[in-house]
Amino acid sequence: MNNETNGTLTPRQIVEDLLRQSPLDLGGAVPEQREIYRQMMQGLPAPQEVSTERTTIGGAPVVTHTPADASGGTVLLYLHGGGYTFGSANDSAALICAIARPARATVVSVDYRLAPEHPYPAALDDVIQVYRALRGDHHDATLCMVGESAGGGLVLSTLLALKEQHLPQPAAAVVLSPWLDHTPDDRPPNENQDLLVTAETLRRRSRDYLGSPSALPTAADTLNADLSGLAPLHIQAGSSEFLLTDALRLADRAAAAHVPVELHIGARMQHVFQNFLGLLPEADAAVRAAGDFLAAHRPAQRTR
Repeated sequence: MNNETNGTLTPRQIVEDLLRQSPLDLGGAVPEQREIYRQMMQGLPAPQEVSTERTTIGGAPVVTHTPADASGGTVLLYLHGGGYTFGSANDSAALICAIARPARATVVSVDYRLAPEHPYPAALDDVIQVYRALRGDHHDATLCMVGESAGGGLVLSTLLALKEQHLPQPAAAVVLSPWLDHTPDDRPPNENQDLLVTAETLRRRSRDYLGSPSALPTAADTLNADLSGLAPLHIQAGSSEFLLTDALRLADRAAAAHVPVELHIGARMQHVFQNFLGLLPEADAAVRAAGDFLAAHRPAQRTR
């Protein structure tokens, strides 16, 4: 008899109850929800055996996390989530450091400017500045990118902007529950299963970030862009989340463009379920898969 039938809550049910009881409303008023989001993210575990430094790279504020076993040969450029309106470079530090460990990487997390005070392309400009500076300062290192939710969408926007500017792609990129589609009404109905994200949430945050353009900028219209030549991609999502179709469409389009791509779907998992590392076995497996993917793109691995 499993836990779901004997009356004991499973780890998944515990997580779902936590999300149902959360006061967070991702589509709510920005000042109030920013503080709730900050408190919620601060409640996540802190990374162990990691030194942290707040500094500036390329003119943009960043937080650098250096695990004790980092070799200096790989740098992960991390972009946090929060619908382009919430969040900070301190978010999900334990998660991203766990992903970084198989590659023995240092993490540089960008405190990119947030909407609505700083709409598109402010966040993208910040990331490009940091990327350029890292490539110059760490020219011997392997540079990879990781992003979650809106940060995952920002990773794709960055890859497209790098291509447009004829700049080198990173060695690899990981996107967790990426938000890519700014036309949420086009998605199949999966809203009732997602405990965080709704179509109205995405409409409000998209207006904050992009305004009401007659046509999406190329770097923001990631699902309709030419993806050929982009870095190898590892994509993760939960089967219960509203953004599932974003991940599925990205995987299909990347494969059609001959981009090396891996797709990992967590069965009955919620949005960015990887943040429950240590509680959800599915999160542990997903984090291992992402870390192994990045480790496989270290120079020593690529030359085998």
